Amino acid sequence: MGKKQMVDNGPMLNAYPDSIGENLGDMLAFLEEPEVEGVFSAFYILPSIFNTDLDRGFSVIDYSLNEAYAKPEDLQELKDLGIDLKLDFILNHASVLSKEFQDIIKNGERSKYKDFFINWNQFWFGRGEMTEYGYICPKQEYLEKMFFRKPGLPILMVRFPDGKEVPYWNTFYQEVKYPKVDAQDIMQITKLQYTLAERLAGIIDDGIRRRKKPNEINFGIFEKYKTVVVEYLEAHRKYLGQMDLNIESPLVWEFYEKTLKKLKDYGARIVRLDAFAYAPKAPGEKNFLNEPGTWELLEKVRIIAEKYQLKLLPEIHASYKEKNYEKIAEKGYMTYDFFLPGLIIDALEYGSGKYLKLWAEELQRKKIRAVNMLGCHDGIPLLDLKGLIPEDHIQNLIDIVVSRGGYVKNLHGQKNIYYQVNATYYSALGEDDKKMLLARALQIFMPGKPQIWYLDLFSGKNDYDAVLKAGEGGHKEINRTNIQKEQIKEMLKTEHVQRQLRLLHFRNTFPAFGFDSNLSVLVKEGGYIKLIWDKEGYTATLEANLVEHSFCVYGKNSKNMEIFKMICNH
Repeated sequence: MGKKQMVDNGPMLNAYPDSIGENLGDMLAFLEEPEVEGVFSAFYILPSIFNTDLDRGFSVIDYSLNEAYAKPEDLQELKDLGIDLKLDFILNHASVLSKEFQDIIKNGERSKYKDFFINWNQFWFGRGEMTEYGYICPKQEYLEKMFFRKPGLPILMVRFPDGKEVPYWNTFYQEVKYPKVDAQDIMQITKLQYTLAERLAGIIDDGIRRRKKPNEINFGIFEKYKTVVVEYLEAHRKYLGQMDLNIESPLVWEFYEKTLKKLKDYGARIVRLDAFAYAPKAPGEKNFLNEPGTWELLEKVRIIAEKYQLKLLPEIHASYKEKNYEKIAEKGYMTYDFFLPGLIIDALEYGSGKYLKLWAEELQRKKIRAVNMLGCHDGIPLLDLKGLIPEDHIQNLIDIVVSRGGYVKNLHGQKNIYYQVNATYYSALGEDDKKMLLARALQIFMPGKPQIWYLDLFSGKNDYDAVLKAGEGGHKEINRTNIQKEQIKEMLKTEHVQRQLRLLHFRNTFPAFGFDSNLSVLVKEGGYIKLIWDKEGYTATLEANLVEHSFCVYGKNSKNMEIFKMICNH
């Protein structure tokens, strides 16, 4: 179906390029299935479509296409289908394996990119004390304003060619790997005989397996060889990680422009700015959402994006009471509705549409253009609801989702700052088909452009095996299960999937919906809620009982003829 026939804020599929099948070609085959035709107006492809390493795509080596997952012809086919493309641009960081960071590791102080990333000691010079480990610990007056995503200071010690250890700012993931040594390696390093070298190699590899740093390993009777062996291991260590970019560097801005142009060349119309609020940093300011630095950065990026006709979608997780969603909207951007996932769970668990009504009316009154969602590649952001619903509701929702198998990811104990509950949306609802279908109906009738996590369409359940396989930090894999393409045709035949697709097709093609349409919301005791969209004589209505989880959706044309109807009361 051509794009011109679709509503401007129609549903947007959200998936990895290999979420269905093995690559983007298989995803496109899904979009071309008869049951899916006309359902989506856009496709948000997560950044593993690029050349990446860690964090399933969010550690970008460079923005070339990942040849394992996508080809240029795939993007052209998506365009031919009349489906808009949304891609990520990660403003705050790039991979250790990027050419810029690898040049630093190779050339040290002689690298043209040595200021492309943030040298921690240069940043904090004169504002703290040098530790015995070679990095500055900032004074308490600075530390107390900072926001940490992991335990300890956000640094990665990088070894320069001359052996000097230099700390670089590293907000998110990092991984340091030491080489596995065998007896022959130890013989070369220490001149030990083979049998003794084999024993020492075993001691070293056992220590590395237990995640000890080389100088933390007890060498026992081989202590006199420790210095030379540790030096060897440190000289050959390898890194993975997401290194923070220095936005004061002109080279970073050249990189920003080059990347936005590349995304445009891929056919992107919408660009999600991931982690952008971490990028502006200044001593004495917060390292997340500092002001005015955050908004100055956003404005400079917007000017570049406009050259390439790109719409920016800034991503910020913050509580409702902080009103950051409102600031973003006031500056003319679309914003993420991170409140809706929790609001819908709250409505279904408490049997009341009170807070849905308040939020819908605020969005309409303030003319906020949002992208809303149920599930996504991250967790369910329940603490974002602070200030919008009662605190006891929030804690109860967290307890409910955890009782249904969800995982809570704390920021090393800082529960009142930020965390999400990791679960599929279907499992968060108690794996109840009626609740899931009603949740979808509520989503498409709430203001905004509905973003549809692929797994929600197929009632994906919590994937505990994937979490175990991913190991430490793998909690997000609970909601990222890949679906084999052989399974799709059977899944598309199920009534639950077909009903979701029918609702989304209605949302995508019916003229009553739109950012400039009128919405009215009626709530009554007993769980009754009614939402009505109207535009140019067309009306779309949802009547639901949030206690019984039953609903009716119908659409009427300008002649008051009913041309769509769905009843779900069983």
